[in-house]
Parts: sequence; C-alpha cells; structure tokens
Amino acid sequence: MKFPASVLASLFLFVAETIAALYLSSTYRSAGDRMWQALTLFFSLMPCALVQLTLLFVHRDLSRDRPLVLLMHLLQLGPLYRCFEVFCLYCQSSQNEEPYVSITKKRQMPKDGLTEEVEKEVGQAEGKMFTHRSAFSRASVIQAFLGSAPQLTLQLYITVLQQSFTTGRCVIMTLCLLSIVYGALRCNILAIKIKYDEYEVKVKPLAYVCIFLWRSFEIATRVIVLVLFTSVLKIWVLAVVLVNFFTFFLYPWILFWCSGSPFPENIEKALSRVGTTIVLCFFTLLYAGINMFCWSAVQLKIDNPDLISKSQNWYRLLIYYMMRFIENSVLLLLWYFFKTDIYMYVCAPLLILQLLIAYCTGILFMLVFYQFFHPCKKLFSSSVSESFRSCIRCVCLSCVRRNSSEPVVKVDMDLKSCTDQDQDPDTEQDQGQDEDQDVRPSTSMISQHSTSIISPEVSEMWSAIDL
Repeated sequence: MKFPASVLASLFLFVAETIAALYLSSTYRSAGDRMWQALTLFFSLMPCALVQLTLLFVHRDLSRDRPLVLLMHLLQLGPLYRCFEVFCLYCQSSQNEEPYVSITKKRQMPKDGLTEEVEKEVGQAEGKMFTHRSAFSRASVIQAFLGSAPQLTLQLYITVLQQSFTTGRCVIMTLCLLSIVYGALRCNILAIKIKYDEYEVKVKPLAYVCIFLWRSFEIATRVIVLVLFTSVLKIWVLAVVLVNFFTFFLYPWILFWCSGSPFPENIEKALSRVGTTIVLCFFTLLYAGINMFCWSAVQLKIDNPDLISKSQNWYRLLIYYMMRFIENSVLLLLWYFFKTDIYMYVCAPLLILQLLIAYCTGILFMLVFYQFFHPCKKLFSSSVSESFRSCIRCVCLSCVRRNSSEPVVKVDMDLKSCTDQDQDPDTEQDQGQDEDQDVRPSTSMISQHSTSIISPEVSEMWSAIDL
C-alpha cells in the first residue's frame, strides 16, 4: 500500500491556513479593522464547514450510527480524525493479511497499438484507503476555490490599499496560493482518472512539476489582475464577478435542459429529489468557482451518472483561454486608464506586459503537459502539435484563397469601367440620329473596339493567375 502523502498534504494546508487566518483576524481586531476581520474569518470558516460536509458525504456517515465521527465534524476536527484513521489503516495493512479481496481489471496504456488487461487484487483496507484519498482530494478542491482563492484576493487587495506587507499577511497569502495550486493539481488528476477510469493511470513526477508551473502562473496572474482592477473600479468588479459566476453556473444546467434528459436520481440513494438538487447546485457552484480563477479541466455534465463528461474537447479549452486572455487584457487596460496615485511609483506598461507574459507562460506549460507529459496522451485522437498545425494550415489556406480572388475581382471591375467609358461617347452620338435607325452595326463596332483595347491586358492578367 502506498504512503498516503496526498492526505498529509491536504491536512497540512487545511490546518496551516486556518491557523494563519485566525491569527491574522486577531491582528485586524487589535488594529480596529472590523470589516477586514469579518471577511478574513468568513473566508476561513465557510470552507471549513463545506469540507466537513464533503467528508461526511463521501464516506456516507450521515446514514450510519457513528456519533463520535459526527461530533468531531461538528467541532471542525473531522479532517484530523480522518487522517488518524488513514494512518491506522496504513500501519495495520502491513501486519494483517486480509482473507477477502476483490479483483479489479484495468487496461494498460497501448504499446504498438496493442493493450493488455491486467487483474489486480484489492483488499478491504486498500479500498478504504482509496475512499479516504478520494475524499481528501475533493476536500482540497473545495478548500482551494471556495476559501483560499477569495482569501488570497482579499489579502492582496488589503496589501495594495495599505501599501505595506506584514508577516502574517505574507504567510497566509503564500499558504493560500499553495492551496489553490494544489487544489487545481488535484482537479487535473481527478479529471484524468475519471475520464480514463478503465485504464491504469500512472502520473510521472515531471507531469506534476509541469502542472504545478502551469497552474501557478495562471492563478497568480488572474488574482493580480482582479486585485488591480478592484483597486480602481470597485463597483464594476462586482459586475465582472457576477457575469463570470452565472455564466459557468448556468451553463451545465442549460445543456441539461436542452438535452431533454430526465432528472438524475442515481447520485445518492439516501437523498430525496430536493437533496439531489442541492447537491447538484453545490457541484455547479464549485464548478463556477474553479473556472473563475483557472481552467477546471473537467466538463460538468448533469445527465451523466459520474456528473463529468469523459470526452476531450479541445475547442472548449481554446475558447476558454482566448476569452480569458482577452478579459485580462481589457481589465488591465481599464486599470491603466483609471489608476490612482497609489501606483505613482509603478511602471504600468511594464507591469501589464509582465502579467500578460506570465499568463502566456502558464499556457505554454499547459501545452507542454498535454504534448509530452500527459499520462494518457497515447489515447488522444490528435495531439496538441497536430491541432496547432491544422489550425495554421487552415489559416494559410484561407489567406491564399483571399489573395487569389482579389485579382479576378479587379479584372472584372476594370472590364466594367472600360466598357462604360467606351459606351458613353457613342450613346451621345446616337442621340442625334433617328429612333428608327438600326444601331446594331455601331454596337458591334463598339464591342470590337472595346475588345481590341482590353484583350491584351485581360489575357496577360489571366496568364499570370494561371501561372
């Protein structure tokens, strides 16, 4: 059995961030900043309660008779108790041999177009350990995007307004950034394991490093852009946040209503229809919170039993990063035009350039991950480089067609203008003649005269196009 390092990392970030937030709120209280104290406590205690509910929901303890576990969760000590259970399982697994095991079948990654199916024995202790790891991974994602991301934005905004760094604020901002990046990393790994559930997925250390750098640049840039915009346009940032939130919150429901699928009933047997609706709304809330700061790596699909679409849609990824880059650029331009005196000693153009380059660097690490380090890249129908080459080919073909159509249009306009110029003098001469006179000979002369003038240029132009 593997050492539960992910559980230990999740618990460390959870406890450290909570302690740092409580200490920082006490400093705000002593300084008389009641509003900053209230917001700091809210963004610390609210995700704590959601983490307790997540652990209870994943382990299905609400339908069991476990009063001690419920009491520990009510005291906000549920993660500590769960971590203690995890290490007890890990220590007992090497001593006791389980008489009952279950057999699971996983397919290996294809080699030379061939894949093999491998059977693996899974004991009860390993199954419980898998449940604990899954619960802590989901708790890390909730802690990151519903608690750490707003907390980091708030503390950075306070730092900009007060133009000073304190030790407590620097510590909590560092912990929040690590928590968000770790939550995004767990979200990537969860998405890979859910999409390729029938395969044996092994993530290499370089893949973890690449994801960490990708998410660090992306999230840090996004938070700084939001803080800069908030510092100059406090009211308009509410519109930006609401548009982003409701766009990603309502998008899965709109797809569900357009599909005409029945209401999902198989999420949890113990839940009623109202409870299922609350759980789905919570999932869409988390989905909107993730996409507000970074790419979620999963596509929420309500009519799917797993609630996640297993198809790899590159177009959604491309559209998301294009729109997010445009939005960040617009927010930075608005900050540049409306910046106040607190940015007197800041080189604004250089800061904007650095932020945009940092965001593009994050996108570059994302492309490197999908091209070289994705554990299931052999299952892709097309790689990142092939998609990029196809896009360049399409752009080049469209440019060639546009350039080849311009001379033809120009020749037609020249023919029309020359014909009109030749016809105008002749029509003036024909006005003095009688109406009964036959004008067909003069018209033929005009056509012969015009063709004799134009024919060399036309033949030369068409021969150049053909060449």
